[in-house]
Amino acid sequence: MTGDDELEDGRERETDEIRIGVDVGGTFTDITLSTAGGDLVTAKVPTTADQSEGVLVGIETACDRAGVDPASITAFTHATTVSVNALLERAGAKTALVTTAGFRDVLEIGRQDRPALYDLEAERPEPLIPRRRRFEVGERATHEGIERPVTNEDIDAVATEIEACDAESVAIAFLHSYATPANEARLADGLRERLEVPVSASHEVLAEFREYERTSTTAVDAFVRPTIDDYVGRLAERAREAGVPAPRIMQSNGGIADAETVREHAATTVLSGPAAGVVGANRTAVAAANRTLEGLVTFDMGGTSSDVSLVRDGRIERTTETEIDGHPIRLPMVDLHTVGSGGGSIARVDAGGALRVGPQSAGADPGPACYGHGGIDPTVTDANVVLGYIGPDAALGGELELEPAAATAALETLADEAGLDSALEAADGVYRVANATMVRAIRSVTVERGYDPRDFGLVAFGGAGPLHAAALAERLEIDTVVVPLPSGVLSAFGLLAADEQFDAARTHRVALADADPEAIGARYDELADEALAGVHEPEAATLEFAADLRYAGQSFELDVDVPVFVSGDDATDDRFDPQTLRERFHEAHERAYGYRTEEPIEFVTLRVTAVVERDVDEIRYEPDDGDPQVGTRETRFDGTFYETPIYDRPSIPVGTTIDGPAVLEQRESTTVVPPGWSGNVREDGTVVLESLSGSGSDSDSDSDPGLDSTPDGGERR
Repeated sequence: MTGDDELEDGRERETDEIRIGVDVGGTFTDITLSTAGGDLVTAKVPTTADQSEGVLVGIETACDRAGVDPASITAFTHATTVSVNALLERAGAKTALVTTAGFRDVLEIGRQDRPALYDLEAERPEPLIPRRRRFEVGERATHEGIERPVTNEDIDAVATEIEACDAESVAIAFLHSYATPANEARLADGLRERLEVPVSASHEVLAEFREYERTSTTAVDAFVRPTIDDYVGRLAERAREAGVPAPRIMQSNGGIADAETVREHAATTVLSGPAAGVVGANRTAVAAANRTLEGLVTFDMGGTSSDVSLVRDGRIERTTETEIDGHPIRLPMVDLHTVGSGGGSIARVDAGGALRVGPQSAGADPGPACYGHGGIDPTVTDANVVLGYIGPDAALGGELELEPAAATAALETLADEAGLDSALEAADGVYRVANATMVRAIRSVTVERGYDPRDFGLVAFGGAGPLHAAALAERLEIDTVVVPLPSGVLSAFGLLAADEQFDAARTHRVALADADPEAIGARYDELADEALAGVHEPEAATLEFAADLRYAGQSFELDVDVPVFVSGDDATDDRFDPQTLRERFHEAHERAYGYRTEEPIEFVTLRVTAVVERDVDEIRYEPDDGDPQVGTRETRFDGTFYETPIYDRPSIPVGTTIDGPAVLEQRESTTVVPPGWSGNVREDGTVVLESLSGSGSDSDSDSDPGLDSTPDGGERR
């Protein structure tokens, strides 16, 4: 990996294959550029109001550093926050909804539950589509067929109503269209002919039962679709003008798709950026831990929020449902838990005198006070500056010089409000409160799901993740922290590593004991054709089969891999092994809920995923010349000051072990090694931090800089 403006070793850079990944965050836009020769060049630029502007600036910056022409890029992959921002800010399209007569209010009725059971003032979020733009059609379908068809008069009438309300997008969600889509398809085709607005039909968005979740997901798709369509079109045009290939977009499921696919399936992009980070963590960190672990907790701390997820047995944990700002979305996606605690999260004192951090964020503009862009609110980044973890000479992303005095002033104001003695005490408090929020997030994906976090390693990335990772691990008694070399831009690296992927699903309810293998196989073949049609190179795709299963009488399902042995023209009646599937479900249920039972098992939804794997070059780490230690400064850990060595991370030799306290600085992120921890640099530049007490080492070892040999021939500093 190189972060310099140009290569200094005299090698001629290969340009036969140059791939670039660009991830847009709330504060920074991250870029990674990879060549066939294994070079990885990174950049970090401020996010712009029109994200496409910052994306092109980032591409130009990375190309300048790599010494290549943007026109020589052969592949461009992108993760965006456009759709999730449209949802959170209610800035999507003016959308109309068409439902079966009698189901106009399904978005408001929902599941008839309360957002907070004991909060008397809790309110449900307003539906994305107000009642005045929700229309009914007197059609009727069951899971067995059409009882009352949609007529031309129905189409004309609803088209007139939609035109009159100036809708910019249309969602259609008919009862039982997941099983019998003919009425919904006829109306969708009719409206597409009569109206000049996009139409999202629920059987195309989510061919599954549960009308509330299906209607909500379709409404989300229609709400963000014009925004995504406009953004992707604008970005593609900017890329074309720069000679860069059309972008391929990261989806929430951790796979990429071409621009046209996501323009037609906009809801698949709501977790685009966070999903890319988990993919990057999985590709770089699984082999880095030096002991057997049950899995990894991925921890991505950016400017606005922190995202945590699990990787088990080398596989990313996925889910088929989530909720964003109170709106259910039932689509395959990386299983993430997000909290509003990032580097830009604002600290404040609440009405009861307690210190709070987030979810409000200073964003990119004006940003934290230390950015010097006019921000005055104290943030987590300001606290890290005051505590000495981020140095006064740091230049975030290589571009943004900090103003430590502004950070101190902001935290002094907070100290006065909180009744604390100094900015230092306020910084301590902000750091601890932010960490407590993130610890709770990690517990939610481990302890609350029956996993012991002590059996996992923690992968830290994002601009702020490596600053906080060891402190979080200590609270959770995790003794291994993995910090990949491109940790500050790991989501962008994940874009280079992501496979192309497309999911197809359909509800098919039948008892496992009564399931006809031939009928199930035929359904899987239909889904396989649909999934293959969604990838760019179907001939190169592999197919993954799964099913949502449950015990008879249960309300919710578990996703289980289906052992399909043969598919396609050569299929036999023995397509799947019911006994193997039954045992897999029992094991999954016992892992999730702590027990199994002999109740009958039933199929609910069948799933097929088409995957086109992408080759990814191993990260090549060639340390820069020069002394890795660039100085010392005072840092504060648990109320105690330490004269702490500061290292230039890209200059640290492979095999070097660094005892804490220490700070490792690089262009896009900073890694903090607290007292009682040590870090070892691996061949690919990954730093693996280990708790000296947890690993059985001497926690009182001398942290003063000095050279000691290590068993692998490296240096101890």
